[in-house]
Amino acid sequence: MSEEKFDAIVVGGGLAGSAAAYTLARAGLETAVIERGTACGAKNMTGGRLYAHSLERLMPDFAETAPLERRIVKERIMLMSGSAATTVEYDDEAFRERAGASYSVLRAKLDPWLAERAEEAGAMYVTGIRVDKLLQKDGGVCGVVAGDDLLYADVVLLADGVHSLLAQKLGMKKALAPHQVAVGVKEVIGLDEKTVSERFGVCAGQGVACLVAGRPTGGAVGGGFLYTNRDSISLGTVVTLNHIGGGAGVKVPDMVERFKASPAIAPLIEGGTLLEYAAHLVPEGGYHMMPELFWNGVLTAGDAAGFVINMGYSFRGMDFAIESGRLAAETILRAKRQNDFSASCLSHYRTLLEQSFVMRDLRHYQNMPALMDTRQIYNEFPALAAEIFGGLFRVDGSPPKKPAKLIGAALRSVGLTELVKLGAKALGTL
Repeated sequence: MSEEKFDAIVVGGGLAGSAAAYTLARAGLETAVIERGTACGAKNMTGGRLYAHSLERLMPDFAETAPLERRIVKERIMLMSGSAATTVEYDDEAFRERAGASYSVLRAKLDPWLAERAEEAGAMYVTGIRVDKLLQKDGGVCGVVAGDDLLYADVVLLADGVHSLLAQKLGMKKALAPHQVAVGVKEVIGLDEKTVSERFGVCAGQGVACLVAGRPTGGAVGGGFLYTNRDSISLGTVVTLNHIGGGAGVKVPDMVERFKASPAIAPLIEGGTLLEYAAHLVPEGGYHMMPELFWNGVLTAGDAAGFVINMGYSFRGMDFAIESGRLAAETILRAKRQNDFSASCLSHYRTLLEQSFVMRDLRHYQNMPALMDTRQIYNEFPALAAEIFGGLFRVDGSPPKKPAKLIGAALRSVGLTELVKLGAKALGTL
C-alpha cells in the first residue's frame, strides 16, 4: 500500500472535476484526479448540449480545439399524441452569433479533451480506480482510499456524480428520493454529415435541439430528446424513477424504441447505424436537492452538488458543472494562500456561487421540478394540441367547424378549471 500527498484531490473526471483540475494545475497546485471509468467520458452519456458561456469563461479560446459537433441554431419543442406531433420551432439569426452560443457535444469526446487540457496544465489523472472511502483526521477530510493506495491532500473535491456516495457517507448528502432522479437512455445513431444537415434543414456546422413530451414516455413524467451531431444523431428518453412505466406500463428501453418508431422521428434516423447505447441517472430536483456544499477539507461540485435544471423546454447541467468546478478551484486556491481548509474558510465557495449564474438560475427556477411533475403536460396537452390542429388542418369533405368552437370544445374536454390552475402554477413558477 503506497501513500502520496497532493495539494488537492478531485474525485471524478467529468466536466466539473476537470474544470477544477485545470484551474488548480494552472495555478501550480499539485492536483490528482481519480476517475473510476477506464477513461474520462467512458461512462458519461448525459447532456448532448453545451451552453458554452461557462467553458468560455474557463478557457476563452476553447472553440479552436474543443470537439464541438454542431452549433445549435434551431430550437424545437414537440408534443406527441398517438401518431400526431405538434411542433413549435424557434429560429433566430442571433443564434449564429458568438454570445449565448450552444453546441451539441458527445461526452465521450468532450470529457477526454478537457482532461487533456488539465493534464497539459500539470494535473495527474488516475483512471479505472474507484474511491471507496475518504480519509479523515482532526474532524475533517484529509485524503482518499483509492484501490490499495492512501492518497492524502489538503482538500478533496467531490465531483463523483449524481449519487455521490462519498458525500452521503460524510452526511453531507441524503440518499435521493425517486422523484429527484430520472433514468436517461440515449442512443447515438450514425449518419453522414450531409444527410444530417439535409434532414434537419440546416447548413454544415449548424444543428437542432428538440425536446419531446407525450408519446415517448407513454404519458409518464419525462420526455424524449434529440440533438444533431456532425455525422450522427443523439436521441433518447428520460423518465423519473417514481413514474417509470407510465400509464401504459412501458419499460424504459421500450420507450426509446417507441420514440424512434414515431412518424415524426423515424424518417430522421432512417438508414442510420447504432453507434452507442447507454443509460444513466440524471438529477431532477434542482435547487431543493442541493446537499451541503462544503465541510472541513471537502467540497462538492457538478451533479454531486445537484446543479441541474430541467425546465421542460431546456435542460442544463454542463454549464453549471464547469462553472461550479472552476469556483470550487478558486475557493481551494484562496484556502491554500491562507493555509486554512476549514469549513469556515471553504464557505467562500458558497459566496462565489451566490455571485454567479449558478445559484441565481437554480433559485429562479427552483419550483420548476414541481411543475414538470404535472401529468397533464405529458397526457392532456399533447392530445389537446393534436385535436385542435388536426381539426384546423383536416380537409375531408365534412362540414367545417368554426375555429373558436373547435378550440373551445378541445379546451373543455381537458377542463377549463384545471387549465387555469396549471397556467397560474406555471406563471408562478417562471
